[in-house]
Amino acid sequence: MSAKLAAMTGARAAGALRADDFHPSPPEAVHALCDVEQFDGPIWEPACGDGAISKVLMQRGYEVISTDLVERGFGQGRIDFLMERHPMAPNIVTNPPFKNAEDFAAHALDLTIGKVAFLLRLVWLAGKSRGKLFACAPLARVWVFSGRLPMMHRDGYDGPKSSSAIDFAWFVFEHGHKGRPELGWLP
Repeated sequence: MSAKLAAMTGARAAGALRADDFHPSPPEAVHALCDVEQFDGPIWEPACGDGAISKVLMQRGYEVISTDLVERGFGQGRIDFLMERHPMAPNIVTNPPFKNAEDFAAHALDLTIGKVAFLLRLVWLAGKSRGKLFACAPLARVWVFSGRLPMMHRDGYDGPKSSSAIDFAWFVFEHGHKGRPELGWLP
């Protein structure tokens, strides 16, 4: 991450120690994004997990480079996104580890020239340090799910499955975007 963007946002240094934070993404969330956003060129999924996002993007005709910090049998494992210094694609689409989402956003914006789309809890809009990020980053659109997504249980969780009581949205940053972000709804 550039020193300038890190200083402006208060983001932690790249490569900070982080525990596994894997919650497979529901395919319907990725289909909904593809219904409202187009991506020019390849897409990098840097937290690909079991390939949930990558597989849908590939079904939709995109070339996808899939990596993850942890080897999960899909994509290339043992790639620490926050330590990468060279972009693998002009666009990034991911469901980042929530506790590292701000670091992921700042780093993704440094590495890309196209769009960056993050699936996150809607509450990610709030927060003092994220306010600094939004002030200097090209947030173009926030696509809020009008209904609840299926619960994204932690990988390996074998307890009772519940429906989600959490609101999610796609946060789409677009290089070159000027002005305020647009707000839209997804079914």
